[in-house]
Amino acid sequence: MITGGVGKTHVAQALGHLAVRQGAHVRFAKTSRILADLAGGHAGRTWDKRIREPVRPDVLILDDFAMRRLGASQADGLYELVNERQGRSLIITSNRAPCDWYPLFPNPVVAESLLDRLINTSHQVIMNGPGYRPNKRPKNPTDKPPVR
Repeated sequence: MITGGVGKTHVAQALGHLAVRQGAHVRFAKTSRILADLAGGHAGRTWDKRIREPVRPDVLILDDFAMRRLGASQADGLYELVNERQGRSLIITSNRAPCDWYPLFPNPVVAESLLDRLINTSHQVIMNGPGYRPNKRPKNPTDKPPVR
């Protein structure tokens, strides 16, 4: 497992910021929000409009990818999104190694096809190390934060 709190989101946002400074259109979103929005498009018959939003930017940053098992509609939406974005930059942050993503998909055929597109055409940066968040926690877990 890739350690949490090592700065994955910060690095992704910095890359997005650099792209914006060079004139690119960038969108940053939690993966779960994008997938929930796309799933709502099937129910509300607004799929075409909803898929255009994350497809349009030059750079799409999906934060917290593969946090939990995907439903069939989420996996299908993600597959369509990646297909539609082919040739455009995609930055993904995840607390899981890519080899651990496969079991999160309900359909192994969709998983293989989608992850083949993501993994085999990507540059991977593995960020292991101590996270900064444990330093922010109270020393004694039973201590309650001060009331303000």
